[in-house]
Amino acid sequence: MEHHVSREEFMTLVRWVKDNYGVNLEQKSTLVEGRLWNVIKQKGFSTLKEYFDYAVADKSGMEIKTLLTRLTTNYTYFMREDQHYTFLTGTVLPGLIPHLKTKDLRIWSAGCSSGEEPYTTAMVLDDWFGTQKSQWDAKILATDISPQVLQMADEAVYPEDRLKNLPKAWKNKYFTKEPGEQFRVKPDIKKEVIFRSFNLMEPFPFRKPFHVIFCRNVMIYFDKPTRDGLIERFYDALEPGGYLFIGLSETVDKMVTRFDFVRPSIYKRGV
Repeated sequence: MEHHVSREEFMTLVRWVKDNYGVNLEQKSTLVEGRLWNVIKQKGFSTLKEYFDYAVADKSGMEIKTLLTRLTTNYTYFMREDQHYTFLTGTVLPGLIPHLKTKDLRIWSAGCSSGEEPYTTAMVLDDWFGTQKSQWDAKILATDISPQVLQMADEAVYPEDRLKNLPKAWKNKYFTKEPGEQFRVKPDIKKEVIFRSFNLMEPFPFRKPFHVIFCRNVMIYFDKPTRDGLIERFYDALEPGGYLFIGLSETVDKMVTRFDFVRPSIYKRGV
């Protein structure tokens, strides 16, 4: 690695992040240096080791989460991987809804980043249910490890380019225009999403299983054993017949999973 970060310092950071958060940065030395060097300088440190020691010593945990946010946040937008939403409305909901006598639909957006995914899901549900929506509890749990992206998600204000994949009618129906080409998610959609900070490596604390879990473009940072283990925990956290959606570039190892393969990036728990 050029200039400032030694291999030893880098591997100390890699091991610590892997052990505590399951995120594998071993092949990402350029990314680590590129994204952290400005922070190291801004904070007045001269080496990665000094900054890392400072971050680990911060009892509030905020500095480590800032570090992780910088290393793992991806650009995202509304209606990303839209074939998942087509499948949700065409197959998943028509199959599930007639059987849910309590009118309680449970969806988890795991690794929700700055909120585009769960808000998109809330809009899709609003559109699909139509006039029946008020009869349903279809709130979406959205979790992420990063306080920074959760704060952005809770603010629910986005630049126009993040909305480019949405139908024009939805842009008008679900957003209010703010100054500077910014768009704010309307309150009736915002209240359908509950944001929580959560580390996917921790035991799942949920009382009831979910009908649908989205965990898209999150596991690219995990090594295979971590990924396989997480996928099996998702299986256990789903209702029989529930669905797991992962990123289009991600795969589930069919040899080790109990999930049934539906189509690339969509998996189902057996009934």
